[in-house]
Amino acid sequence: QVQVVESGGGLVQAGGSLRLSCAASGRTYSTYGLGWFRQAPGKEREFVAAISWSAGDTYYADSVKGRFTISKDNAKATVYLQMNRLKPEDTAVYYCAASKIRLTTSTSYYDYWGQGTQVTVSS
Repeated sequence: QVQVVESGGGLVQAGGSLRLSCAASGRTYSTYGLGWFRQAPGKEREFVAAISWSAGDTYYADSVKGRFTISKDNAKATVYLQMNRLKPEDTAVYYCAASKIRLTTSTSYYDYWGQGTQVTVSS
């Protein structure tokens, strides 16, 4: 089993920045991909960014390209999501998830999910 815990959410004004952290524990050796998803009220869960655990290859949703950066620290078993130039439409609960596939945007391939952290961007 893999446990993931998100932190770093909060309230920020449009144009501001936040950095989210995702700490993983358990059988992280079997985790090949980490992803960030978000879900706003009344909307489906949306892919944000993903990173491969070993090589650090990344992939981003078009909506966040150039603004968000996903990174990792293998020693700390932690993945980060640096969010810059935030927009009100970025407001959502952000979830971290672990998969056994190195890079995927599909929720179906993520087996372990965190509880989420709220990000609110005011205009």
